[in-house]
Amino acid sequence: MPRRFDRLDDVWPAGLGRRLGAMLYDGLLVLALWILIAAVHVAVSRLAIGLSPERVGLGAAQVWSLRALMAGAACLFFTYFWTRGGMTLGMQAWRLRVQTTDGHAIGWRQSLVRCVVGALAFLPLGLGHLWVLFDGEKRSWADIASGTRLVVLPGRR
Repeated sequence: MPRRFDRLDDVWPAGLGRRLGAMLYDGLLVLALWILIAAVHVAVSRLAIGLSPERVGLGAAQVWSLRALMAGAACLFFTYFWTRGGMTLGMQAWRLRVQTTDGHAIGWRQSLVRCVVGALAFLPLGLGHLWVLFDGEKRSWADIASGTRLVVLPGRR
């Protein structure tokens, strides 16, 4: 059974500003991860495969393998933190937590759905994330699709 969070009466739905702040923080962390992945990808292309510098990054196999690695790493980053304690590092800074609607930690399936829908929510000019402005419960498309909610935690007393 997933862990149930405490102090559920002290939390409230997260608004757009806090969500964007956490996205910015986490985006910088994911960018650093992507730079590391790209460097390793280039090193493998040069050293293990033996491609010349002019051929690195050319061809569909190299392009799609790098894209898949980057997408997989970003998804793993978010799902790991969400299932572990409900918070990424950026969410900790903004006192946000993702949880089920009844206050439990979310599982891997919910995290994967949240990750995929959250990425797709950027495609229609970010409407899926801006949806919190129109939804009465301040839910994004990722919240709705995964059956989760993003809440603000109270400050330390």
